[in-house]
Amino acid sequence: MSPSWIDNLERSLEERLEQFLRSNPSQDQLLREQHLQDRQRDLHNRRGQQQLQARELRRQLLTLAEQVQAWTQRGEKARRAGALELAQRADQHVVALMQQGRELWEEFEALGLQFAELEEQLNSLKTQEKQSTSRRSLDEDWALFEAQQGLEELRRRKGLS
Repeated sequence: MSPSWIDNLERSLEERLEQFLRSNPSQDQLLREQHLQDRQRDLHNRRGQQQLQARELRRQLLTLAEQVQAWTQRGEKARRAGALELAQRADQHVVALMQQGRELWEEFEALGLQFAELEEQLNSLKTQEKQSTSRRSLDEDWALFEAQQGLEELRRRKGLS
């Protein structure tokens, strides 16, 4: 299947952008910085969402723990009163609540792993940003050095130094 006109247009535009960025390194640097900032903003938003989700999971786990405790006490009360069938049903309910708690706990642990991975990505981006900033200042320092060299060369030619 031959490329469609839209594929050709897209490829042509990408080539022009790459050519523009090669001939304008400062714009390329700005584009890279903007990409880093956008990525950081996205990761911060995801971290906030994960924190909300973790709070909700904690709340659910605490509620489940209270329910397990209450139904365990009810089962004991029913057993002491001789209502063995009711006690058995309460025990079954406790087992179901405990299973639900294990599932929530697994979800909570998985969320913790995702959160750690997200933090690692954020730290990596911060490192990249620092490196980008130091490279930019090196480029700026080099441009200043070349400008000073050019100025001194002009002074020598004019006999001013």
